[in-house]
Amino acid sequence: MDDVVIGLEVHVQLNKLNTKLFCSCPINYHESEPNTHVCPVCLGMPGAMPVVNREAVKAAIKVALALHADIQSFTVFDRKNYFYPDLPKGFQISQYDRPLAWGGYVTIEVDGEEKKIALKRIHMEEDPGKLSYKGSITTARYSLIDYNRSGVPLLEIVTEPVMHSPKEARLFLNKLRIILEYLDVFDGSLEGAMRVDANVSIKGGGRVEIKNISSFKGVEKALSYEITRQRNLIRRGRAVRRETRHFDEANNITVSLRGKEEEQDYRYFPEPDLVPVYTSELLEEVKGTLPEMPEEKRERFIKQYGLSDAFAKVLVLDVKMANYFEEVASVINPRLAASWIVDVLRGELNYRSWDFGMAFERLKPEEMAKLLKYFEEERITEKGVVEVIRTKLDEGGEIDEIIEAKGLFAIPKSEIERLCREAIENNPKAVEDYRSGKKQALNFLVGQVMKATRGRADPGETAKIMKEILG
Repeated sequence: MDDVVIGLEVHVQLNKLNTKLFCSCPINYHESEPNTHVCPVCLGMPGAMPVVNREAVKAAIKVALALHADIQSFTVFDRKNYFYPDLPKGFQISQYDRPLAWGGYVTIEVDGEEKKIALKRIHMEEDPGKLSYKGSITTARYSLIDYNRSGVPLLEIVTEPVMHSPKEARLFLNKLRIILEYLDVFDGSLEGAMRVDANVSIKGGGRVEIKNISSFKGVEKALSYEITRQRNLIRRGRAVRRETRHFDEANNITVSLRGKEEEQDYRYFPEPDLVPVYTSELLEEVKGTLPEMPEEKRERFIKQYGLSDAFAKVLVLDVKMANYFEEVASVINPRLAASWIVDVLRGELNYRSWDFGMAFERLKPEEMAKLLKYFEEERITEKGVVEVIRTKLDEGGEIDEIIEAKGLFAIPKSEIERLCREAIENNPKAVEDYRSGKKQALNFLVGQVMKATRGRADPGETAKIMKEILG
């Protein structure tokens, strides 16, 4: 897809703050009634004066530092003028020629090779309100407006047009989300926390913008559809019109909204009610607060815990999973902990559509460590560990009580030896087959022991004991 050119404009809510960007309204609006987290400032009432949220600027600087951007010595807020029902003032307070930061990059891995996705700029702005439609945007007879979101601090991260496939765009967004969650300025689980405008063109054709895509899968699907649509137009000898389109998630298609606006259409000018923000003092405050980032944590996990690169790479994909691992690894063998957390616990959480925050609630790290300690001591089998994990996630309860109630404590070796001898005595034909070279007969004999113990015996250990007795 070398002829495909993709650039993204990512709008990130700084939703770990307490108040909006220019007023003191709380931003935890997601479960509130519409239009209850509002005031004259975020409703754009005449005479209302905005005041910049210092903590929001610090959070934005934190992100810019983590993305290797060049933070400007001062930044200016501008009025971006356009009419839309979710903009009560008739303009949005944003930034134009004096953004917070220029440049930067995000490193992704594409087909085993690293690629730097260059950033163009990072700037701050206020979130508009939210339009709700009964049905889809193309069929609804009316829209409802909720201004609770109006004024929430947004960070717009604009990439250079350096991506060449929908897959690259999805990988970039995944990596960006990981970085933001490490910085603890953003909760990606909240509705509307990250929204994407995707710009895509095929060399020789016009650039099309797809607005307000709310999921990473949606970005990939929208770009795939749009690339196919543009290729079909070019194949028929028709021009690709420069326009803004909407992604209809119900039908996985893009539909035309309007002709593409140019920068001059927005009539930018400096916001007269806000003074420039000088960043040097804020930058000094933020510099010492940057946490260990994913690549650094990955290298440390390999050195400190002796993990393989494959396990370390997965563990650092989620800061909650990385923290969970470190708590478990402080008690038991780190490699054993990594294996169970990555291969089993992560899969069980994904199956339930839960993030790792639920693991801290349902199966605390100290409980996971206790369970794996039992496994190390051969007091419970691999199958038993999985059963306990599933029960803890779905029903709760104490580890020991679950093991006792389900009869999951492993059978002592002496008991397995007795049952092996009993299986040999009761199945002479299978013994004869085994000794005549039919190795599958061993599986039958082991199966008899597993049946007698209701799966509580370890199959590998049972097979080993059976072989020793059979000679």
